[in-house]
Amino acid sequence: MQIDTSWTLFLDRDGVINNEIKGGYVLNWEMFQFADGVLEALPALAAKFGHIVMVTNQRCIGRGLLTVEGLNAIHTNMLEQIHHHGGRIDKIYFCPDIDSNSPCRKPNNGMAMQAKADFPDIDFSKAVMVGNTLSDMNFAKNMGMYTVFIPSTQPHHPIPHPLIDSRYNSLLDFSRIIQ
Repeated sequence: MQIDTSWTLFLDRDGVINNEIKGGYVLNWEMFQFADGVLEALPALAAKFGHIVMVTNQRCIGRGLLTVEGLNAIHTNMLEQIHHHGGRIDKIYFCPDIDSNSPCRKPNNGMAMQAKADFPDIDFSKAVMVGNTLSDMNFAKNMGMYTVFIPSTQPHHPIPHPLIDSRYNSLLDFSRIIQ
């Protein structure tokens, strides 16, 4: 895959950037743990992609388990660590809604459209979505993106799958194939 700075990278958070808490949520910075290799992968990806955005469903806010301020504190710490290691995420989009039919909740396209509004040069045909669920893959396919599946929480998901263009064990493994 030939990537240049005209491309955009969309990243899911839980299960891609950080270790997902099975059956729970990351509710404070102390609970946040970067997935293996992420801090090494992001500088390499930052050198290749023009935009890097995170799109994350955060139902815990709608359930009253975490405030927007609390989520912003987690993300501020996360971004500081990423920047300290030479990487970047240009913007974070999150959906706090409980309702699965919410227009901003993946696989719906609300967060993609927010990114396009903020970065009008985004071309979804030159975008990659890295995620760990079929919802992430469906979100990407709905917008015409290339999909990369990380099997962090669904390691036995059958491949090939019509929503999955490629599969890598980690964000670091994916970063190593980008040319």
